[in-house]
Amino acid sequence: MKKRPNIVYMMSDDHAAHAMSCYGSRINETPNLDRIAQEGMRFDNCFCTNSICTPSRAAILTGTHNHINGCTTLSTHLDNRTLTFPALLKDAGYETAVFGKWHLGTGATHCPAGFDDWAVLPGQGTYHDPEFVFKAPDGGEKRLVEGYVTDIITDMTLDWIKERDGTRPFMVLCHHKAPHRRWESDEKHARMYEDVEIPEPETLYDDYADRAQAATLAKMRVGEHMREADLGEPIPSDLKGHALRKWAYQRYIKRYLRVVASIDDNVGRLLDYLDESGLAENTLVVYTSDQGFFLGDHGWYDKRFMYEDSLRMPFIIRYPQEIKPGDVTDAIITNVDFATTFLDYAGLARPETFQGTSFRPLLNGKTPDDWQQSMYYRYWMNGTEHNVAAHYGVRTKRYKLIYYYYDGCGQAGTRQDLLSAEAGTTRIADGDCIPEWELFDLEKDPYELVNVFDDPAYAETVQTLKTELRRLQDTFADTPHHSDSFACHNTKQWE
Repeated sequence: MKKRPNIVYMMSDDHAAHAMSCYGSRINETPNLDRIAQEGMRFDNCFCTNSICTPSRAAILTGTHNHINGCTTLSTHLDNRTLTFPALLKDAGYETAVFGKWHLGTGATHCPAGFDDWAVLPGQGTYHDPEFVFKAPDGGEKRLVEGYVTDIITDMTLDWIKERDGTRPFMVLCHHKAPHRRWESDEKHARMYEDVEIPEPETLYDDYADRAQAATLAKMRVGEHMREADLGEPIPSDLKGHALRKWAYQRYIKRYLRVVASIDDNVGRLLDYLDESGLAENTLVVYTSDQGFFLGDHGWYDKRFMYEDSLRMPFIIRYPQEIKPGDVTDAIITNVDFATTFLDYAGLARPETFQGTSFRPLLNGKTPDDWQQSMYYRYWMNGTEHNVAAHYGVRTKRYKLIYYYYDGCGQAGTRQDLLSAEAGTTRIADGDCIPEWELFDLEKDPYELVNVFDDPAYAETVQTLKTELRRLQDTFADTPHHSDSFACHNTKQWE
């Protein structure tokens, strides 16, 4: 009988795929992450279903979309009685643990459950000498740990693997804080790129013409909306416009890449141990991030939008017993599919509540005839930090349709919630906004610069995608916003 594989799942926070050399990065080298891709498979169309930390992590653990698991915003934490894949693995005889960023709440009802051991950062945590919440009978015990957070999380993971029972298969989640804002490097990498000019992204000076109003209203522009702490030095008062963005980009991206370098080093430490200890052959190794991130793309930092740089997740996976080295797929998967896939490898059936599909056939080089050709996205945090509008949409391999409805829908942690606004208002920071659509032809416009929703040449495509959007909402039991009339165009008011 074939042994069940161990699972080492490494996830960083806000690590964009285009900051990894195995994804063809123009700005970075990640040799240890590349090892996973070279010895396994790289997914080029892995997407998150909600590009913000808490919702994405909840989707990964529960195998469900956020309107199902209840974690729609940063203020809605995961009830730890909710069924998760780690709990199912533990019940099936796996030793389980999680170390690092949790961001789903702590205390008796939100701390990690389904794990034999855990130590997690409270909230975002800090880069240097971080406080951790360690497993304890009353929901957790806080203790400060000296050192650099990426090293510490890796140490905890390695120590647990070495000291585990060893008679059972194991699953460990190694969740890095980096490269989340504010990008504080360790000493080893503090002077990387000092005398290097990092290439600018093609869309650094985007003016948001030919886009929905939502793009103009967003407050995440490099330089203009950053703080001194983000850049590590005072922002010159005489720099404005493009000059400020150019100056700030170099400081931002170098700080970001320095913390990524530490992640790459620590991934190497874990891979080396698995190889040296003889565990590599029967261990499924994953590296991913909870979402993408804007690295100056469209002039932005942060995430939240359904635009490619935010939507796309890196996902590389190695399992020598099944996965062909150096394989690449463009098949669409989402973070909702992770849980079901891990259960599949453990020989467990997908629970009825899980909404994801196992992509194990893809890992064996076979794409089922009925494999998903689209994915569903929904961002709920209307008008909060960075002033990004609530929206949902559908992405296929060629097209992306987005609907901005500018409404928090009563969810905690939205602008309406924070300001106690009247129910049903569409107000975000700069006034009332009429809902609007965007359509991008990714084949002709990979940088998403031209909204072709109202172009008559795409009228049939619009109708096809709206039908697919409704099908996905029905499939995943989500409710369209009340303003979303099937036939409406950008020029129409609320129905």
